[in-house]
Amino acid sequence: MCKLSKQYGPVFSIQMGAQKMVVLTGYETVKEALVNQADAFAGRPFIPMFEEFNKGYGIIFSHGENWRVMRRFALSTLRDYGMGKRTIEDRIVEECGFLIKRFESYEGKPFENTAIINGAVSNIIVSILLGKRFEYDDSTFVRLLRLISENLRLFGSPSVQLYNMFPALGFLFGAHKTVLNNRDELHVFIQATFVEYLKELDANDQRNLIDSFLIRQQEEKTQSNGFFNNENLKAVVVNLFAAGTETTSTTLCWGLLLMMKYPEIQNKVQEEIARVIGSAQPRTEHRAKMPYTDAVIHEIQRFSNILPTNVPHATTMDVTFKGYSIPKVISLISLH
Repeated sequence: MCKLSKQYGPVFSIQMGAQKMVVLTGYETVKEALVNQADAFAGRPFIPMFEEFNKGYGIIFSHGENWRVMRRFALSTLRDYGMGKRTIEDRIVEECGFLIKRFESYEGKPFENTAIINGAVSNIIVSILLGKRFEYDDSTFVRLLRLISENLRLFGSPSVQLYNMFPALGFLFGAHKTVLNNRDELHVFIQATFVEYLKELDANDQRNLIDSFLIRQQEEKTQSNGFFNNENLKAVVVNLFAAGTETTSTTLCWGLLLMMKYPEIQNKVQEEIARVIGSAQPRTEHRAKMPYTDAVIHEIQRFSNILPTNVPHATTMDVTFKGYSIPKVISLISLH
């Protein structure tokens, strides 16, 4: 797609099976669409795998009013439980302590770090969703992380891509069935969890996001078309669990790889950390005093490019964009 953009410009279309997709490439073009004209490009396309996976519930691939209500609830509740505040920073620092202790337990011997980093990052969002943390070796926790990792890998697999383009031939592709089985297992865990939480639910002492959702569910019991139902709860928890884990842990793994590949940069980062932070705990206020480390982190994010095509968008109305007329409900792929 990037090569095609050099020939056809930052806005062009491609045919993917029966669906036409508009491709937006480059920082300025993507910013103009997703930031400056955010409302017009705020929709989600109807992609067979995601429609079957979410059934219109949750946040990431829901539509219309359900998306607006669940997004608003998730953002406000995440803030209530400390996201973007000192509270979440304290939890991150605490989890770093557990992570470092686990790294040190190997006493300098080689070890596979991906699962451990995954667990550490996941514990931050889990503390908000469930109000607790898991030990890295907890069998339930390990299983949940494996289900999410496998689904994210399969979402990008050729088998699922072919299923999205030719859903009528779904019986030929096994990957989408695995994705749905994994989803069902995740939902069983979440449902068992919130059934337990219901037993001790107290509107005056809400412990986590699930509690907050269940309170809202009770408040709108009289509404026949309410959005705070069990299906939305399961979908929102899975969405946040996956979104709050995979991207950050993958970025950290890329960071470790690049520090090994470029030890001279690693040394400069370490020198700045030692000079500015020393033996203290790292805090947000240190960032302004550490321009080199900050630049390295940005370069890791640029280089690793862990979500190269972004999450697909769709137009919510007819749009004139960069001289092109893009009809309503056209699917968009954006390349940064």
